Amino acid sequence: MTSTHILTIALSSIVLAAPGACAEDLSTYRQFQFGMKLPEVVKLIGANPPETRVLHQRPAFIQELDWEPIRFPGSLPEADPVKSILFSFCNGELFRMVVTYDRYKTEGLTSGDMIVGISAKYGTATTPATDIVFPSIYNETVKVIARWEDAQYSFNLVRSSYQPVFGMVLYSKNVDAVVRTAIVEGLRLDAQEAPLKEAERQRKQEEENRVKEETARLANKTSFRP
Repeated sequence: MTSTHILTIALSSIVLAAPGACAEDLSTYRQFQFGMKLPEVVKLIGANPPETRVLHQRPAFIQELDWEPIRFPGSLPEADPVKSILFSFCNGELFRMVVTYDRYKTEGLTSGDMIVGISAKYGTATTPATDIVFPSIYNETVKVIARWEDAQYSFNLVRSSYQPVFGMVLYSKNVDAVVRTAIVEGLRLDAQEAPLKEAERQRKQEEENRVKEETARLANKTSFRP
């Protein structure tokens, strides 16, 4: 198989979507649609039980779910370049996806190759001079290579600064703005209540120590022999 054929297969796999999806439909990435409930996503990926993390509980309930297709054999074609997807939920609804592509299955592809392949599915890209957070293992801020967007959604092609890995950061604009505001407010509330929580923690600890000491005292007093 020639290198040209390999590149064609890889690019086709990158833009693979659910049957019936319309061109330039940014509400969906493959079979995952923004606004889906957490149990629906779990059912699609076959993660059982779901490995969710709670990031914030107020004023919005923010959760994350990691998916690595290699952990679930048969869930994606063997040539599929997706290595992992990080799903983020606001009050139980999907609002962001961070796709990381396998470095070996996109090896040799340039940024231009990626843009061409993704544009075949999502239309014409723009190249804004802006940065975005790429929540990889380094949780780094990277330059946006290309962007596909409409009034509601934004798809951003990125590349890690630390390793030759391409990724896509996809999100619902309205919900993402709400989440950012909610996180700031949640951190403010946490900082405001920290002294009270620490005082309550110390009070409970002191009470536990007192009870433990009293229990030991009574037991030792009964059994003590000079």
